[in-house]
Amino acid sequence: MLASLGTMPELAGQLSGLGGCTHPVRLDGHRTEYEINKATGEIGRVLHHLDSSALPAGQLLVRCNNRRATRCPACAETYRRDTYHLITAGLRGGKGTPEQVATHPRVFATFTAPGFGPVHNRPTSGRNCHCGIRHDEQDPALGTPLDPDTYDYEAAVLWNAHAGALWRRFSIYLRREVAKRAGLTQRAFRHHARISFAKVAEYQKRGAVHFHAVIRLDGPEGGEALPPAWASAELLTDAIRAAATAARIDGPEIDGRAHTFAFGRQLDVRPIRSADFDGGQELTERAVAAYIAKYATKGAETATGTLDRPIRLLAELAHAQITEHARRMIRTAWSLGARKELEELRLRAWAHMLGFRGHFSTKSHRYSTTLGALREARADWRRAQTAPAVPQDGETTLVLAHWVFAGTGLSAGETWLAASLEPALGTEGEPTG
Repeated sequence: MLASLGTMPELAGQLSGLGGCTHPVRLDGHRTEYEINKATGEIGRVLHHLDSSALPAGQLLVRCNNRRATRCPACAETYRRDTYHLITAGLRGGKGTPEQVATHPRVFATFTAPGFGPVHNRPTSGRNCHCGIRHDEQDPALGTPLDPDTYDYEAAVLWNAHAGALWRRFSIYLRREVAKRAGLTQRAFRHHARISFAKVAEYQKRGAVHFHAVIRLDGPEGGEALPPAWASAELLTDAIRAAATAARIDGPEIDGRAHTFAFGRQLDVRPIRSADFDGGQELTERAVAAYIAKYATKGAETATGTLDRPIRLLAELAHAQITEHARRMIRTAWSLGARKELEELRLRAWAHMLGFRGHFSTKSHRYSTTLGALREARADWRRAQTAPAVPQDGETTLVLAHWVFAGTGLSAGETWLAASLEPALGTEGEPTG
């Protein structure tokens, strides 16, 4: 049918510009660029006009940019690569970050969640699980409670909901601990050094969030400034351990039970470039960046077998293909979300995330570049490939555009055609047309 209409090559070109995105946003509207004289303000000729109705798909198609691999593998891969470059820039420079950051003290740290009850596991010692068997690595029972009826689902959900706040408390304590070890007051510390970080959240199989982070000790202006002479990876490691131990936040009181949250006992802090990472491999900038980026596109659905989208009614769980453990976590979040005193946690909106409502990847202001800057650079590159008309000296352009949402996804015919295409070089989340 597409070929009979004579639009097959044109439509193939538009779809290839999506870079493999399978759930694009569809827009109706138009965009016009006019030549304009800056001296007189006079609007001149039309440089470029785009009308969605004239496009092969009948609409403008924009990549969904969903970071979840379960929703859109192509957009998730772009997000993973961007995260990799963001982390790498903060470790060895580039993308606007000076190369001298590679000489700054930095560590790779993992902050775990506390326990909420015994779960099926694979002890590294080679021993059997407490259930008496040695689980296979792919056994779906891993991470599920040995006794679901006594597992503390309430605390598990509330931990996820407060994990982001606990990280913020830790970051405050960390500055205090570093200043203490340097013999400085907290006020004086800011004039001598700065702590920069980039972190990613990962779900353990039991559905509890923990954090992986690169933490770097800089001069007062960030990566552009050399750290003070007293700064070292050993001092930073010691301060991290002290801050993680001390950090805790008060949670809500539910039916007479007061909740308090702190990190779990397992805290792993390793200087970057050591030989104790990933089975004896050297802990290099490349290895750390790849490790963190791997988790940037994974949500609770990957590790725990839960949903990858919000629910509007609890009844939706009846037909959901999820694990019983995830089902109980979601039900607990939904039940807690009905409480007026927990309204600000928005647990029903984040029930599919098992209560976690933070960003999966975050960084401090001075760590390195931003995901937005990387997307913009890629968009500029793509636009440059189209070789638009260049205004003459003394002239610029006026852009008038109007777009309205028209839906998402591809038609059956578009899906068939898109599956046979190679993404256009350099494609990313810019409109295609």
